[in-house]
Amino acid sequence: MNEYRKSIVRSVLRREGVIAYPTEGVWGLGCLPGSRKAVMHLLGLKKRSWRQGLLIVAGNIDQFSDFLDGLAENLRQELAENWPGPVTYLVPHKERAPSWIVGEHDTVGLRVTNHPLVQELCAIEGPLVSTSANISSEPSAMSAVEVRRYFLDRIDYLVPGDLGSLSGPSEIRMLTTGEVLR
Repeated sequence: MNEYRKSIVRSVLRREGVIAYPTEGVWGLGCLPGSRKAVMHLLGLKKRSWRQGLLIVAGNIDQFSDFLDGLAENLRQELAENWPGPVTYLVPHKERAPSWIVGEHDTVGLRVTNHPLVQELCAIEGPLVSTSANISSEPSAMSAVEVRRYFLDRIDYLVPGDLGSLSGPSEIRMLTTGEVLR
């Protein structure tokens, strides 16, 4: 991504805006997880309840150090074996994540991406909320055209790029039990 596009992304995120971008398998919507205003706007776009919770994507595992502090060694090893990669883990958050991210859950969804563009995005202002670009219960957007069809001009910036090699959303696993939820 060139510096001009990075500056646009930085500006949008700092103004508590929402971006759309390609991920490993589907187009995503993102914003800064610490911005309640941005998260509520994103949820409004998707027509999704805050109670469901959202996941956070990072460019490297160090960006999640606050969430992973105190995890048992075997759980850290599980993460190390699968990150970076298209696996989202539900990790006990121990009050380290805001309610507008975790919803009514005692876990927070975390993924360290291996998608080069998403890694670049996470290097700009830090980890991002990442959720599929769609209206709740509708199919996930698989192209920029589909993102525009869903959201018209209500996205603050659409980051150009290509999807990764997955044919759909990332896998979701419960870290403490290994259960695959999606």
